[in-house]
Amino acid sequence: MHIQSHKINEKAVAEIISDKIIIQNAEDALDLMGNVYYQGFDKMIIHQKNITPDFFDLKNKMAGEILQKFSNYRVSLVIIGDFSGLESKSLNDFIYESNKGKHVNFLASLDEALNALSR
Repeated sequence: MHIQSHKINEKAVAEIISDKIIIQNAEDALDLMGNVYYQGFDKMIIHQKNITPDFFDLKNKMAGEILQKFSNYRVSLVIIGDFSGLESKSLNDFIYESNKGKHVNFLASLDEALNALSR
């Protein structure tokens, strides 16, 4: 895993770069968030491929649990990926509602993520 730093409006944003799944469960997410926050970041970008597919199954409540931790600790999160092919209406609704806010967003590109985190 590598952390790529981006600067937006004098704020440091951590982009997590890896070829492996980094978040398998809520504890992994909390550890990653703590690691990133300890290094001076309060905004984070992670790629869809670095999160277990179970995250995107809302029935197991993993997404809600993980995103609540980011909200509680006030760490902004953008998940970059291709969410257009998702078949779950509830997941699509969840993503739509998340994208209305500023704290957690699901976007298609790094440029979109950096733009969202600049607001």
